[in-house]
Amino acid sequence: MTDVRKRHPREHAIAIRYQQRSAEVKALQRQCYALATLRLKAAVQDNDGKGDGLAVVSDIDETILDNTAVMAHAMTLDGQHDNIETWKSWEREGQPHLIPGAAEFFELADRLGVTIFYLSDRFDENKIATIATLSRLGLPQVSADHVQLFGPPKAERRAAIEGSHRIVLQLGDTLHDFHGAFAGVPLEEQHQLTQDHAHRFGEDWIVFPNAAHGTWMEAEIQPWVKHQSS
Repeated sequence: MTDVRKRHPREHAIAIRYQQRSAEVKALQRQCYALATLRLKAAVQDNDGKGDGLAVVSDIDETILDNTAVMAHAMTLDGQHDNIETWKSWEREGQPHLIPGAAEFFELADRLGVTIFYLSDRFDENKIATIATLSRLGLPQVSADHVQLFGPPKAERRAAIEGSHRIVLQLGDTLHDFHGAFAGVPLEEQHQLTQDHAHRFGEDWIVFPNAAHGTWMEAEIQPWVKHQSS
């Protein structure tokens, strides 16, 4: 199937422009972290006011780090929007910045004694570079054990964490960041799963906006069909 970003580059440029430049996305990101902060404080309070044994599991890209600069760069590569080597170079050499609210939230989690795990499908071969980026940006608990990159499916990595911690909050921008059932299934099934798990959104699952990436990008839009009067 031809990538929608190659078939409709203008549409993809609009998505990137919204993700990178709109004040609305920045407001939504702040809103996500504001809600995450409330949920985190409540979870710690319910744990006798201590973070012992509790964990936050967070995706990295478009959840903590703003990578829209490399998305915009990819649009200039004349049809090579999915160039893996470009993304690998970004992981090693790019200068992403934190999205609004991230610094304060993870500082709070650390101060409350909650364990933080950074779960991402970034390339494990660039793990040292990713750790360096997260450290440069001042994020806490950045170590080889806490930064878990591409390898076993995210569901397996979460399950391993649950062997020693109670995950009280998950942050991400795609639904498979939260549950393995969302990975690799058709869009209609994702909608059904979203309904099945409706009680978790805004509670222990916090979804961040990402207008420039997702399996939905290949979906056909459904316009209104105006019926002619008889």
